[in-house]
Amino acid sequence: MDYRTAFRLDGKVALVTGAARGLGREIARALAAVGAKVAVSDIIDDGARATVEWLRASGADARGFVHDVTDETQWQQTIAGTIEALGGLDILVNNAGVESGALLAECTVEDFHRIQDVNVTGTFLGCKHAIRAMSPGGAAGRGGAIVNLSSAAGMIGVIAHSAYGASKGAVRALTKAAAVECGRLGVGVRVNSLHPGLILTAMGEQLLDGLVRLGLAPDRKQAQAALLALHPIGRFGEPADVAAAVIYLASDAARWVTGAELSVDGGVVAA
Repeated sequence: MDYRTAFRLDGKVALVTGAARGLGREIARALAAVGAKVAVSDIIDDGARATVEWLRASGADARGFVHDVTDETQWQQTIAGTIEALGGLDILVNNAGVESGALLAECTVEDFHRIQDVNVTGTFLGCKHAIRAMSPGGAAGRGGAIVNLSSAAGMIGVIAHSAYGASKGAVRALTKAAAVECGRLGVGVRVNSLHPGLILTAMGEQLLDGLVRLGLAPDRKQAQAALLALHPIGRFGEPADVAAAVIYLASDAARWVTGAELSVDGGVVAA
């Protein structure tokens, strides 16, 4: 292995879902910074376009797609569009997701289903159609890497996040099944999951506000202090912390890594 280039993604094509803002946007920026061509997708049309413009301003080759990850036809169209526009598909980052805080006894079945649909069905469809495209004889056909965004909440219990935790636990298990299947079938596709702690993106801020709304913290300052105390490293994460881990899992540096769960959480799960 040439360690000087092991983390480079020159000549690779990546698709990042949920990339209109926050974590997805930073992941797209990171992949482009190490040489990948990047397709970004999001249900928010204006946000996807803004990310593409931002990437292109830095010299990246980027395309954008409006994409509801719960819709199988849109998955097929987005992957086909990525391959046509950028010349292949080597990396998929299943980042799109939703979160909604509610005590288990108060969570509506509609909210539970919505969270599972986006976080689990969306990830399943991404894996399904990326594996089809990346496998020998597929539209891209040169193997690849899939990185699924799970969460620390998919590994430990988090108050008022039973539906979200259930969805991210499912992503963790789905990742392992997909990794074993791809390995046994010899299709050349690696599949791994990332498990972030609290990142203060819009979704992270929503979690803090939810604790106050549910009466689990008297105010936002104390909600933030309580959650910070869960992180032994002493700070919340930044999008770049997760994006750097995505680069590793997508690159040849991780060529013998599949079915793994990588915690990028400041020590939350270890504590």
